[in-house]
Order: sequence, then structure tokens, then C-alpha cells
Amino acid sequence: MSTVIENLLTRKQKLVEELEKAQAVEDRDRIEHQLEQINTALDFLDRPGPKDGT
Repeated sequence: MSTVIENLLTRKQKLVEELEKAQAVEDRDRIEHQLEQINTALDFLDRPGPKDGT
């Protein structure tokens, strides 16, 4: 699963760089939406799994 997280973090970094350069409102909105999706996915993956009943 660490590969998934690494890929998400890499994508997030690229989007942050794009956001810094973006001038059109539509581009900024699109990038911010993608960043929100990545943050949601990272939060989900960072949650501890269900505990074993033993």
C-alpha cells in the first residue's frame, strides 16, 4: 500500500506546483478539486484498519 501512498503524494506535489503557476480560475478550481480528492484518499489510507477480535 505504500506505493499507492507514494503515488498520491507525488501527484499531490505536482498539483501544488501546477496550482502555483495556474492563472485561470477554472484551472485553479480543477486543481483544488483534485487536491481535495487526493487528501481524502490519503486520509482514508492513513486510518488504522479494523482491530482483530483476539
